[in-house]
Amino acid sequence: MLVRTETTLTHAGARVALDAALERAEEVGGAFNVAVTDAAGTLLAFARMDGAFAASGEIARDKAWTVTAFGGLPTATLWDAISSEDAVRDGIGRRGRVAAFGGGVPVVVDGSLVGAVGVSGGSAAQDADVAAAGASALAARIAESSVAVPGVAVPVGVAAGHRPSREETP
Repeated sequence: MLVRTETTLTHAGARVALDAALERAEEVGGAFNVAVTDAAGTLLAFARMDGAFAASGEIARDKAWTVTAFGGLPTATLWDAISSEDAVRDGIGRRGRVAAFGGGVPVVVDGSLVGAVGVSGGSAAQDADVAAAGASALAARIAESSVAVPGVAVPVGVAAGHRPSREETP
């Protein structure tokens, strides 16, 4: 195979995830930054809540990027995978954009990574909760229809937060 076709999140789909994450952030309390990327890690949507630290914006973008750079691995899971091995942790930690702590989750459609949600501004657990709310809302929006949902190319079979296995990854 010399070329392949990939499904990826669009801006409209990213807005669904962004809006849901912001709604959850309001419920959690605090000031968060929320970033949504496509499958390549390119920023599609971003919001900085009033009072959120400016530095957290870049961290949120890096969390979403990290998920896509590591094939859909949630950032908290990445930390779990590398934290016990000093050399691996230090090596990955020196990679500028890698954010290996909670708050980055994948958006998966029909077993394919289509994007990611990254959140920063609270604890790692709060960030992960807000990010998961965004990804889950998008998954629910896609699943509730058997026809194409504006913003997402593949409308069925979504598993937000699912990490694709090697067999599922093209």
